[in-house]
Amino acid sequence: MSHEHTHLSAPTQFIEASGVRFAYRRFGQTGTVPVVFNQHFQGTLDHWDPAVTDGLAARREVILFDNAGVSASSGETPSTFQEMGANAIAFIRALGLDKVDVLGFSIGGMVAQEIALQAGDIIRKLILVGTGPRGADMSTSQSGAIFAETYDPAEHLWLKVHFAPSPASQAAGLAFLERKLKRQDRAPSVGEQTVNAQIAAIGKYLAYSEVEDHLGYLKSIRQPTLVVQGSNDVIIPTYNSYVLQQNLPDAQLILFPDANHGSFYQYPDQFVAYATTFLDA
Repeated sequence: MSHEHTHLSAPTQFIEASGVRFAYRRFGQTGTVPVVFNQHFQGTLDHWDPAVTDGLAARREVILFDNAGVSASSGETPSTFQEMGANAIAFIRALGLDKVDVLGFSIGGMVAQEIALQAGDIIRKLILVGTGPRGADMSTSQSGAIFAETYDPAEHLWLKVHFAPSPASQAAGLAFLERKLKRQDRAPSVGEQTVNAQIAAIGKYLAYSEVEDHLGYLKSIRQPTLVVQGSNDVIIPTYNSYVLQQNLPDAQLILFPDANHGSFYQYPDQFVAYATTFLDA
């Protein structure tokens, strides 16, 4: 069966694993290797772009989920990406899936790397968007200042986080917000516990820069990997995607022009075309 639901209509379902009741939605082409999406800082099921999820769902099954403690999922959000990865694996296994592709955006890309390290047997391919390795170089990141600002309306935070300052990029950002906000039954916002745990996990990941050969772990991620990035990511600086591509054994890199952290939301059609070609290869 295919296309029974879309991003806007897929019901929120729940499944128990490792003492957590995970909230998730799945839609698209059944009988394919599903793509499991891992979300950004403070993100929920409803922070994905329907143009991206429905675009990929035209050819394969898409699974969106909230990890432990996030939004409608129960439990506490752990303070390491390794533990978040373990929870994601428990969720995938609870669905009875023995082979998946994994997409990770921002800190979700850090979680995706840990999933691949811990459960390489079930991960077929990886897509890492706007992310970085352990010990990422955040010296030019503006994330602290951007998240500290107040926005009216509040959703305009994401214009600063995901899009470049140019008129064309900001116009793409407004179009993204319109697509994103169409769904009526929306997931709850993340709580303070999740935000604090995610910040702590980021701090621990960056601290790897003090460890000798902190990039060595990337050699163990042997799955074909598509690294996707904007030309000037002010959240997780673009340089980190080059580091991923140089150190992963089988990685290719796409850089979108005049683009920031959410490059695939600015160029959803192009991203879907690249990602579909990569996943089908």
